Amino acid sequence: MSSPDELARDTPPPYKRRRTGDTPSPRSSSPDILARDPDDFRQPPRRRSRSPTSTNQSRSNSFSPEPQQQLTPPRELPKPNYKARLVLHGHTKAVSQVRISPNGRFIASASADATVKIWDAATGAHMDTLVGHMAGVSCVAWTPDSNTLASGSDDKAIRLWDRVTGRPKTTARKAGQEMAPLRGHHNYIHCLAFSPKGNILASGSYDEAVFLWDVRAGRLMRSLPAHSDPVSGIDFCRDGTLVVSCSTDGLIRVWDTSTGQCLRTLVHEDNPAVTNVCFSPNGRFVLAFNLDNCIRLWDYVSGSVKKTYQGHCNKSFAIGGCFGVLDGEAFIASASEDGDVLLWDVKSKEVLQRVHGHEGVCFWVDVHGETMVTAGQDGSVKVYRHLRHSGEINGNGTKTESKAPGQGMLQGELPIRQDDVKVEDAISV
Repeated sequence: MSSPDELARDTPPPYKRRRTGDTPSPRSSSPDILARDPDDFRQPPRRRSRSPTSTNQSRSNSFSPEPQQQLTPPRELPKPNYKARLVLHGHTKAVSQVRISPNGRFIASASADATVKIWDAATGAHMDTLVGHMAGVSCVAWTPDSNTLASGSDDKAIRLWDRVTGRPKTTARKAGQEMAPLRGHHNYIHCLAFSPKGNILASGSYDEAVFLWDVRAGRLMRSLPAHSDPVSGIDFCRDGTLVVSCSTDGLIRVWDTSTGQCLRTLVHEDNPAVTNVCFSPNGRFVLAFNLDNCIRLWDYVSGSVKKTYQGHCNKSFAIGGCFGVLDGEAFIASASEDGDVLLWDVKSKEVLQRVHGHEGVCFWVDVHGETMVTAGQDGSVKVYRHLRHSGEINGNGTKTESKAPGQGMLQGELPIRQDDVKVEDAISV
């Protein structure tokens, strides 16, 4: 086991993000959940039973030379090699968040222009614009079946959209009747996440509360007085039994979904603001994005930091990222305030790739297999593809001078109209 790395407002900021400053008192409790070290990333080998050796071997067999076993060299796993292929225009203001649907076919973008747009992930074609919010949209979330999209806005409302029709989702009680917006938060909606079954929606707000909503009934199930500052990130674990939230108060809290009980509170000794949080795919660890240019991988059972990832710029905005997996090997992706996107190896903390994304702040990055998508302050959405058979890596992890707008290797700019894989244990599916 490797030792943990010891590395070290209430007015809305531009486009949805804010700074932090307060220092709360930490709390702690312990869930009865076991976790393993993130370096222990392979399943233990199975022991093979040996059959007893016969004592009646012939003399010729006993003296016959054993065939030499040819050792196969370990397979060299490809590094992430994402290259920009499409830039999507249509939003008139900054794009605050972008999400790829679970089936990988669609991209949803939320913008300060009060709209949500849906794009075809393969071609970049503009499919629909969802209009209904009265203020900027900060966050979006897909249901597991990729048919429903939730959006959260500065108008304090959450809307549920039918992806096929582009209209608000209909209620289960009255066929054909559109579902009213989910209201209850007293301030801007900042983050959203669906449970793995899609029946519960978690929301975090500037009102410092976490709400759990019954999606089918369109009603509030539970309100959690979660933090003492705006709730900046939220996520469900893989089986939906736990919810993790974070805040600019510096705290990360793990909740029991069914009871609303706070099982654990995590706080770093430097108490940096936490602006985004997500579970590892196996639910054993929590990845936290902080306003001190660090991303930390927490073992939430022991309450310790296992890994710290650095190299990006994050001091002022609530930028986002995620886990990605290529050929069974995991990496961490994060946006950066200098417009870049950085990818790290989970185990070694090595920067595998740095890609220039946007002019100005890159607010968000999402990865689905060989597709990566980013959202920028420049109002654009960019789509990247992983190149498998390329002679060189598109960005080697070092900082380079950004290219002027219009330059780069983009294949096209679209007009407005248009369980059982071997991965690192910290993120194994």
